Amino acid sequence: MKKTVETLQNSPHEARMHSIANSLLTLNKAPIAHLSTAEQEQFIQFGFGSAETPAHTNVYEAFAYWCQKTPSAIAAEHQNQQISYRELDNRATIIALLLKQKGIRQGDRIGLYLPRSLHFLTGLIAILKLGAVYVPQDPRIVPANMLRTISELSEQKLILTLESFLEDMPLDTSIAIDSTLDNPLYQNLYGNIKLINHHRYSDQSSCFILFTSGTTGTPNGVEVTHQNLCNILYTSPGNLHILPGTKVAQLLNISFDMAAWEILGCLGNGGHLLIRDKSIAATAEQAEVIIATPTILTGIDSDRCKHVKTVAVAGEPCPLILAKQWSAKANFYNCCGPTETTIVNTMHLCSPSENELSIGKPTPNNSVYILNEDRKPVAIGEVGTMWAGGNCVSKGYLNNPELNDKKYAPDPFFFGKRTMFNTGDLGKWNDHGELIHYGRIDDQVKIKGFRVELDAVTAIIERFPEVTRAVSMKFGDALVAVISPVPIFPEELTAMIREEIQKELPYYYVPGQMEFVKELPKTSRGKIDKRAVKTFLNIQNNER
Repeated sequence: MKKTVETLQNSPHEARMHSIANSLLTLNKAPIAHLSTAEQEQFIQFGFGSAETPAHTNVYEAFAYWCQKTPSAIAAEHQNQQISYRELDNRATIIALLLKQKGIRQGDRIGLYLPRSLHFLTGLIAILKLGAVYVPQDPRIVPANMLRTISELSEQKLILTLESFLEDMPLDTSIAIDSTLDNPLYQNLYGNIKLINHHRYSDQSSCFILFTSGTTGTPNGVEVTHQNLCNILYTSPGNLHILPGTKVAQLLNISFDMAAWEILGCLGNGGHLLIRDKSIAATAEQAEVIIATPTILTGIDSDRCKHVKTVAVAGEPCPLILAKQWSAKANFYNCCGPTETTIVNTMHLCSPSENELSIGKPTPNNSVYILNEDRKPVAIGEVGTMWAGGNCVSKGYLNNPELNDKKYAPDPFFFGKRTMFNTGDLGKWNDHGELIHYGRIDDQVKIKGFRVELDAVTAIIERFPEVTRAVSMKFGDALVAVISPVPIFPEELTAMIREEIQKELPYYYVPGQMEFVKELPKTSRGKIDKRAVKTFLNIQNNER
């Protein structure tokens, strides 16, 4: 498997790595000088993704391409209503011209406060037509005070919403998309007029701002560029094999970065977006492409998804059993990457036969470094913190220089001319040059004076066929596991789980308490809600 630097130029991918190797090794750059020659080669071979040119340079032009090429094709459907690419473009033009009348210009930030719907797509495309930046939130599930905070933090000029939400909007300058499109005045005034002289904004222009859930206080807004998005959405494998007409499920919360994968990945590749209503499963069963968190996917019956061709999961660790189940019938990608590195920056195409689930390799034009606390590369095969580099790295946090300084840094492997991001994830390279995820640094806890990696415990529990999902956490001074669903014989399963953990991990990794629940609580973004789990444990222990 070992390659010398001289042989790293047998393909365009390897030629690019060879160029980087020359830059680093010939100049004897300090960042990797402490590694052996073999490890220096592996650092480059493993850590740098292929050099690819995205099909488009900004997401609006990707959508516009398909409006011109396949104008009559279905762009999206929701609640038995369908809309073609031409129709969606025409409706968005009406809203865009109205926004332009209101003084909206390139770079202005617009709140897109709507539930998932065809109107949401209309507003999104309208904002992009002007080179403006959208800030998505669902007003059905986000409290009014949080909407106001987000509007203030992102310095929004205007909000697009629905008539039924207008009274709750934090800005007086709010427009209801539905009543506007139903108003004959606007239809007669604008008709199908196009925005002539559309500004061709730079790929470094911002596309959207996504906010964290705010579980630790004031939410942080992450500014994501067109380059960031095009790099994952319009190269392989991030394009998820979406072709004209491919049916893509839109299942996720619209303020979650993976929803942008569903929406912009679909519309920018000519696909047919299936926007779900109340039933996630009903929409998934019609789809050819499904993007989800593992928690969401566990609620979908793979046997009923007769049309599925590609599935991608991210957002939280994926159980090996779930990967085996879906990879037996579709292209199944296990992926990883926080919002700050634009949806995902590593992907792995899984096989039903594998027994160690990796998160893969860097996606095109991206890099991953395993570093120690001094930001120096660890030896290949050692666990360290994963830092991400390349075109995936977002602009940073809005108005938070202190957090930017902590999480973003000049990339020494590109001579400080680019930026890298501290993902907060632990990982290592395996012998095949793929990343093994060891959980969040935040999920390393002290139990009985020993350091415990919570995800290592959860991974073993989730191997059991009786288990759908599990979460391990420190509760008080003890290690606790909460598992779903409730088995027929909980005592027997508890004993088997403890025995299996003892075989592979030190004794202090064995949970002192195991609780079984029908279903683990979920956040609005489809992940396991650990705060709700702690509340459940408090109730359980108080009742005993």
